[in-house]
Amino acid sequence: MKNRFNEEETVELLERLVNIASPSGYTTKIMNFISEYLEDNNVPFIKTNKGAVIATLEGKNTQRHRLLTAHVDTLGAMVKEIKSNGRLALTMVGGFRWNAVEGESCTIHTASGKKIRGTILMHETSVHVYKKAGELPRNEEHIEVRVDEKVFNEKDSRSIGIEVGDFVSFDARYEATETGFIKSRHLDDKASAAILLQFVKTIVAEKIELPYTTHFYISNNEEIGYGGNASIPSEVVEYIAVDMGAIGDGQSSDEYTVSICAKDSSGPYHYELTQHLVKLAKESNIDYKLDIYPYYGSDASAAIRAGFDIRHALFGAGIESSHAYERTHIDSIKNTAQLVSAYVASTMCDE
Repeated sequence: MKNRFNEEETVELLERLVNIASPSGYTTKIMNFISEYLEDNNVPFIKTNKGAVIATLEGKNTQRHRLLTAHVDTLGAMVKEIKSNGRLALTMVGGFRWNAVEGESCTIHTASGKKIRGTILMHETSVHVYKKAGELPRNEEHIEVRVDEKVFNEKDSRSIGIEVGDFVSFDARYEATETGFIKSRHLDDKASAAILLQFVKTIVAEKIELPYTTHFYISNNEEIGYGGNASIPSEVVEYIAVDMGAIGDGQSSDEYTVSICAKDSSGPYHYELTQHLVKLAKESNIDYKLDIYPYYGSDASAAIRAGFDIRHALFGAGIESSHAYERTHIDSIKNTAQLVSAYVASTMCDE
């Protein structure tokens, strides 16, 4: 199968996805968007009770299935406490560090549907007042939301609809540069979701038959550990998580290639399936890197922990500054899309 990657469509879809607030636990809007996208493009799908969406394309072999997954839930926060001065204490949703969102604009999503703007700051931000502002720990004791409303106390904040348990989303600040870089929060893992969604749209539009029935699972709880570990059809033999490649000291991954993960914190991925991906990359002249992610888990590893009898593997675009203000390059997205295309057209790794 020739590569079906449409750069313009994929990048446009990615921008739309990152600008839909979807911290884990608050994903109804983005899952409705994905459902509408699939409906508009005549892609058959189901919704799970947990809110995930699974699109299924029937292949020549209906007895042995494949599954590829990407997640659209993101990091975020929830209101833990409304302080006496009307500002908000937060609790994290997902794994990040408070310094990664310090100074970030945000939105408080109230139960009534009202959206209230704010900024995430240290309580002791002003250097003109707090001599040791730079030395204090960035943690729940010091980080708070400065609400963009005239609130002076807890009662004022509650009067405009803010309550404990409200979700707080971080602004994406999406930017595509002339040099091919894409900068935004939530590229993990909306870059992969954009690739898969654009791919299934093209396969259906061009009436391309795949060698095996293939499921495309868009999950909505990955950042809290259990996005794609249920509702997996019993016929699935191979399970691929299309998720970000981690970049940093000691890592092979970069922003220009597709990163194939051999091992993460959950242990090694299925050796033969991983080597099958490497072989496909070599045969198709896809730029790739093999890597190990020491502090990482995926929906594929969550499915293994849940007891599913599957072969699992992981690959995706290299994402710089993961779980902060992230960046990748269009070359990495292209290479990831090419490996998706090569994989779904290939035979299974045991054939």
